[in-house]
Amino acid sequence: MTGVLPIALDKATRIVEVLLKAGKEYVALMHLHALVDEKKIQEAVNGEFLGKIQQLPPIRSAVKRQLRQREIYYLQILEVEGQDVLFKVGCEAGTYIRKLIHDLGLKLGCGAHMVQLVRTKAGPFTDKNWKSLHDLKDAYEFWKEGNEEEIRKVILPMEKAVEHLPKIWVMDNCVDTLCHGADLSVPGVAKYHEFNRDETLAIMTLKDELISLGIALEHSNSIRKKERGKIVKNHKVFMERKIYPRFKNG
Repeated sequence: MTGVLPIALDKATRIVEVLLKAGKEYVALMHLHALVDEKKIQEAVNGEFLGKIQQLPPIRSAVKRQLRQREIYYLQILEVEGQDVLFKVGCEAGTYIRKLIHDLGLKLGCGAHMVQLVRTKAGPFTDKNWKSLHDLKDAYEFWKEGNEEEIRKVILPMEKAVEHLPKIWVMDNCVDTLCHGADLSVPGVAKYHEFNRDETLAIMTLKDELISLGIALEHSNSIRKKERGKIVKNHKVFMERKIYPRFKNG
């Protein structure tokens, strides 16, 4: 497999947790073991391989081999040439595309195997902005000469890694308290996306700087109904302390 692989550096390695759980997109080449009409392939896809599916991980896998549910967001046939089928699939993290192809082959009654696989999306990162190791090497050489422009295109701020998460922005006067690990209470909220209880949120400053990740204790509707009380459990802090002054009464 080739394609998009986000790599985190230094303290940003702690952000990988939310990328592992983020949705993925792949372009795959499937080889059918017999000729099958394209209409029949599309009918099989639409019938059983969209939405919630049951999948048994392959024998050689990094997880326990037991039936589990995964979601296929979309599966688009791009091209059919003889027994080769090129398709694009968007899916929940942890979906095995090789197994998906195997199961599709069984459904078609002819068998199938995967020839090639390219990951085109991982969370907010896509093939539209991926960089090769050669790009990184060139950018590093420019950086050594005092030109930071290219290295900034390759090494992105942590905020990029949470673009796909719902966010909650807070007042400046509670930022440092959050940096010390405190939970977020309703009075500190400035604005927010809609979110559900137990959902992972990115807690941001009003300048769109990442402070921490948190777990929602209630639905976002609670913010409009309450004047006080905790709304987000602080889970993982990224911003350094004392960047924002701590609020003092009087």
